[in-house]
Amino acid sequence: MLVRLKEALQQNRVVRVFALGQLCSPKLAEMVGFQGGYDAVWLDQEHVGLTIEQIEQAARAARGVGLDSFVRLTPTDYATVMRPLEAGAGGIMAAQVRSAREAADIVRWAKFHPLGLRGVNGSGVDNRYGSYGSGGLKEYFQRANAETFIAIQIENTEALEEVEKIAAVKEVDVLFVGPGDLGQSLGIPGDWDQPRMWQALERVAKAARDHGIHWAILPPTPAYAKRCVELGCRMLSIGLDTWTMAKGLKAYRAEYADYFG
Repeated sequence: MLVRLKEALQQNRVVRVFALGQLCSPKLAEMVGFQGGYDAVWLDQEHVGLTIEQIEQAARAARGVGLDSFVRLTPTDYATVMRPLEAGAGGIMAAQVRSAREAADIVRWAKFHPLGLRGVNGSGVDNRYGSYGSGGLKEYFQRANAETFIAIQIENTEALEEVEKIAAVKEVDVLFVGPGDLGQSLGIPGDWDQPRMWQALERVAKAARDHGIHWAILPPTPAYAKRCVELGCRMLSIGLDTWTMAKGLKAYRAEYADYFG
């Protein structure tokens, strides 16, 4: 049974998501679901340039094994926001947002009236290819508005300075910290334990808490994840396809060390 991320977050439990990018495929999405423990996969269009067909196939596979899905978008325009939703992704994550105004644009493009002005089509998988149901277009709008998940990345100093305003934008569900980019923007690249980084995370956590939403991060270690959860983080991005492959290869090399020079 598919559990929507929005529902899981409303229950205030820690949700676990897995990233698919360079090796994104329906089979990997299925493998994550069959292994258990994860709530969703997110698909990295920003850095990989995934096609709509790739998104559609991965989202379909995720649904088949009970996982929700969302797509990290390229820095972005209306079509970039709308198309993954029509392809069946459960939501979107906007990268490189720098202001509350930009966050409000994302919401407007992702939601139908009265929450936004997303273009009306209804022929995508998100509306069962035009099978509106007994409630017609109105029911489709209501269902899409209720289910569509929206995350805004906080990964630069401009967004950090507006994080309270971004958190206040209605229909934003999660502030997703990109620690690599945020550290670079803060002038401390790669030093995720630097006090300025933790000050930034504390500011994000407070903004989320004050506005009744959640925040997320891709933690580098279990200890880092624990500290973030203690700060109120309720979404952990644990694992990435290429990292998982690298870990597996290293484990095999260690296990069969006698056969590797």
